[in-house]
Amino acid sequence: MSDKGMMEKEEIFSKVLRAGRRTYFFDVRSTRANDYYLTITESKKFTNDDGSFYYKKHKIYLYKEDFDGFREILEEMTDYIVNEKGEEVISERHQKDFKKEYDDDEDTSEKKSAATASTADKFTDVSFDDI
Repeated sequence: MSDKGMMEKEEIFSKVLRAGRRTYFFDVRSTRANDYYLTITESKKFTNDDGSFYYKKHKIYLYKEDFDGFREILEEMTDYIVNEKGEEVISERHQKDFKKEYDDDEDTSEKKSAATASTADKFTDVSFDDI
């Protein structure tokens, strides 16, 4: 196969959305017939144990004949999420004071209360004037 066949199609128009460890690339490309299509690439940064990093990429190819259906479902899904949960981000990763709810394990809250009580019993008041 020639180098031209192996190369990624030339980008006609591009936009980038940086979102924390993720970056989204929106690229308009040209088909062999000189028509346009869209690629959406999610690139996510990961760190190796040695401190070096690498990226994992996932790509979606979206052709004009699918635009209307894709747009309708994307809008329906995003509207559903915002209507059900609002626009505020609620997650451990985005909020330092996030408290996980344990509806499925009532035992967990009892264990946490017991652990907190026993920790409080073991607390010793220290005077730093002695140091």
